[in-house]
Amino acid sequence: MSADTSPLHFPCEFPVKVMGQNSEEFVAIVRSVFEKHLPSLDDAAITRRLSSGDKYLSITVTIQAQSKEQLDRIYKELNAHKLVLMTL
Repeated sequence: MSADTSPLHFPCEFPVKVMGQNSEEFVAIVRSVFEKHLPSLDDAAITRRLSSGDKYLSITVTIQAQSKEQLDRIYKELNAHKLVLMTL
């Protein structure tokens, strides 16, 4: 899908969900990726949710996305990390 046919209209508020094992290292990696692409990341934009057995952690970061390319870069970097199991 090209940027011209994207259902998103930028800039827009966009939630990015990242899942991995429940560890401080995972939290730090996710935060560092977002801070690299969004230097003014607000703590209020980040929510966490543990799995029922506390083994996995879902982190949702709601950002003000500026472009499809920006989102693509964030997803690519997150998915390249070994501690990230899935992104939505």
